[in-house]
Amino acid sequence: LQIDDRIVEPSAAWTEEGTPYVTLAALCQAADGYTLSWNGTAAALTAEDLELTATPGALYVEVNGRALYVEHGVQVRDGRIALPLEVLAEAAGLQLTWDEVEGAAWLSTDQAQPASASYPAEDLYWLSRIISAESRGEPLLGQIAVGNVVLNRVADKQFPNTVKEVIFDDKYAIQFEPVENGTVYDEPTDSAVLAAKISLEGADVIGSALYFYAPALSPVNWINQNRPFYMTIGCHDFH
Repeated sequence: LQIDDRIVEPSAAWTEEGTPYVTLAALCQAADGYTLSWNGTAAALTAEDLELTATPGALYVEVNGRALYVEHGVQVRDGRIALPLEVLAEAAGLQLTWDEVEGAAWLSTDQAQPASASYPAEDLYWLSRIISAESRGEPLLGQIAVGNVVLNRVADKQFPNTVKEVIFDDKYAIQFEPVENGTVYDEPTDSAVLAAKISLEGADVIGSALYFYAPALSPVNWINQNRPFYMTIGCHDFH
């Protein structure tokens, strides 16, 4: 890995299970204008127009109000925080170039432009509320999965094409119980807001699943009788 005109030491850039990683310290050492600090629980990478927070083991990083998914979690090696190369490039607005022949990559900080959230505020408002009402108490991955189902429906021609319309869809019947009992209007939990941001940024943890339900509450229903099972996360089965 090369950052601008400096080759990164092998101990600071490596590939694990097919995913290239780089430490945040390597970026600070190779390029001007970046500062790295530690508050006892998380690392903070700052620069002009950039505020990134990475917590060891977390499935996401927070940057400029966004939340980006980190599939295998934020890594720590030799006491240094590391992120997947593509996640760091996206978060910091860096240009990433691959050389497949040489098995190398190049990060350019020239004209770095960290992005802000691009999704509508209304989508975050409603998606966080349905996630909170449907999966309060579920692990973050399960909450992201619920968000994925809603967004998969938005993209599917069988359903309405906005987040709010999908949530309140009643063409055949009310689709989500929180709409019927009113809990969709409750203030969402912090984790639900986080899961909604991660989902809206494009994280995909359940493929093309369009349905979910809790077997403990409804062991036999239309979903498990008519839709192929995909996976279980927490108390929910996804189909």
